[in-house]
Amino acid sequence: MQRCGVMETLSLRMERHVENAHKVAQFLESHPQILQVSYPGLESSPYYNLAKKYFPKGPGAILSIRLKGGLEAAKKVLERVRIFDYMVNVGDAKSLIVHSATSPHFGQSKEQREKAGVFDDTLRLSVGIEDAEDLISDLRQALDSLYE
Repeated sequence: MQRCGVMETLSLRMERHVENAHKVAQFLESHPQILQVSYPGLESSPYYNLAKKYFPKGPGAILSIRLKGGLEAAKKVLERVRIFDYMVNVGDAKSLIVHSATSPHFGQSKEQREKAGVFDDTLRLSVGIEDAEDLISDLRQALDSLYE
């Protein structure tokens, strides 16, 4: 019987996803262009203790950020990232980014989106298994472009 290589490496990939997501979230939380980071692995998260209890190996690799500068800032970051791909799916080995209000929440009213915590300045990231410092550098250059 032939074994599936994807399943054999899942635990290793998940360790890398979680490790990278935590590093990226910490960086984003300290960046001056970020209003908020939603990631339960951060001590500042209201869900931190629950995440530690229910996800002892880490809370996954999905996080969202809110940017200073609204929709225009979100668009600029999306245009400037080079490693992150603009895609709606999550859980890929590759890092992905999406503007939530115009993609997965397209068609919902502003009130519905905001009730779900999705604002015009919200970006969702699915952090992959690339080198964490490369991901941070990519986000840094995109966020720093907001100063221009």
